[in-house]
Amino acid sequence: MSQGAGDKEQGSKGAREQGSVLLCTLAPLHPHTLAPQYPSSLASTQEGDVADGTILWQVREGTAWVILKRPERRNALNRPMMEELAAALERANADPQVRVVVLTGAGEAFCAGGDLADFLDRSPAEQRQAVQAFARLMAILPTLGKPVIAAVNGLALGGGCGLVAACDLAIAAETARFGLPELRVGLFPFLVMPHLLRTIGRRAFLKLALTGELIDAHEAKRPGLVDRVMPSDRLREEVSSLANQIQGHSPTLLHLGKEALRRVGAQELPAARETLQEILLTALATADAQEGMRAFVEKRASRWET
Repeated sequence: MSQGAGDKEQGSKGAREQGSVLLCTLAPLHPHTLAPQYPSSLASTQEGDVADGTILWQVREGTAWVILKRPERRNALNRPMMEELAAALERANADPQVRVVVLTGAGEAFCAGGDLADFLDRSPAEQRQAVQAFARLMAILPTLGKPVIAAVNGLALGGGCGLVAACDLAIAAETARFGLPELRVGLFPFLVMPHLLRTIGRRAFLKLALTGELIDAHEAKRPGLVDRVMPSDRLREEVSSLANQIQGHSPTLLHLGKEALRRVGAQELPAARETLQEILLTALATADAQEGMRAFVEKRASRWET
């Protein structure tokens, strides 16, 4: 086979692969629900786990694992799933036993983006409801008072890429792939745009959005969409290790730190300085700040109040 023919064959193969990914959210829903199959990198359900429709909730040693549970649809987000995910995140934020939140997917995908069945042949009112559900979800995720880690176990497309960008940290399996294929179906990644611009920058965002190409986890790491790349069989171990490391810090100061990031994100430098001075004074007045400084001076481990 000539080099040109080989390149053509490779291009056709890539197009078929991306096309199959896009069509996964266009196919009609099956009349039955398939039993979710969890990859080896994720724990199976245990006593005390809560399955809330399309979301599985697990708490392990202070970490809430929030698992997208539509593997037969590659965890594509429809309106009920978006509402259930938003509720699960709010629940984790309110639970005093939860110190860190992990977002991941069941099956071979993290999240294949929005389920186009929510927008095809729907009334404008129904379309608006679905758009508003996703917008609310994307507003909740980055404003949680607890650190959120994306454990990207597989495909992350469109809205799935947005979820990764909206998390505080992200660890991806080597098998994960990322992309913004919306233009291929006559749309554009509008609602994930602000999160991706803040995370990977304008050029990297435009390359994904304008080409619709899929990139692997190592390429996604270059502009900062993910922080680490791991073999699939080590994903849960690495995410758990990171969560445990974060849990060693004061929950009060973690909350204040995230609040500071949220507030200064859209401020000009002079206003940001004023805001951060006030938040620092608030932090200094907390029992945990005093304990942390005292423990450092006394050369002992800190004993956090909360």
